[in-house]
Amino acid sequence: MRRALLLLALLAPIGAGCGTTTKTVTVTTTVPSTTAPQQQTTALRVYFLKDGKVQPVAREVPRTQAVAAAALAELAKGPTEVERRDLSLASAVQDSGSVTIENGVAHVSGSMSGLAQLVYTMTQFPTVEAVEVNGKRYTRAYFEDETPIIAVESPLPFQHVTSPLRATGTANTFEATFDYDLVDSSGKVVATHFVTATSGNGQRGTFDFTVRFPDAKPGLGKLVVYERSAANGQRIHQSEIPIDLEP
Repeated sequence: MRRALLLLALLAPIGAGCGTTTKTVTVTTTVPSTTAPQQQTTALRVYFLKDGKVQPVAREVPRTQAVAAAALAELAKGPTEVERRDLSLASAVQDSGSVTIENGVAHVSGSMSGLAQLVYTMTQFPTVEAVEVNGKRYTRAYFEDETPIIAVESPLPFQHVTSPLRATGTANTFEATFDYDLVDSSGKVVATHFVTATSGNGQRGTFDFTVRFPDAKPGLGKLVVYERSAANGQRIHQSEIPIDLEP
């Protein structure tokens, strides 16, 4: 709260020929703040399609207990103009439907299309293990053909990240290994290394690694993940995640 201090000086003579004495009266007033309280939000992910494979992006919605319904509504809105232009994202989802969650299953009603997007979006929540649509249940494993060989769940495109960067996701690569490059805003590769997921060779595993980049130039860079071909060493299954770097 701002406080305005008003000083009022009153001069009153004490006696003839004796000079004057200054008497100070302090009056304090309180001015109410006009700043509106900041709205609380919830961060979540929605999954669109890039080259036919699911690609998560970040969304923030007003704080709510019904996060699954909020995610479903954001999914139905489709990619933003920037996501369509810069990430080449598309969506097969045509309407939002409605959702209820019971015993680890998200029951979605309505004529939902884009099942891979729907299942990935709903199963980001720890209370959801499967999604039921029109009486049939689906998990992420059902959509292996629509999942990138190296699927980065974090960081998400255009997110602001500070050093060290933490990257998580899933992969299904030969011998469970793949490589990454971290590229700063000048185009310089500031970090590169290999990663070993928990499984591979036809069975999808998880990965979790951190990257320090104290010497990177701040601004829009990218995390590049890729597999090396066992036949010729060339890059295959490459994916690029644009991110805002702050060393």
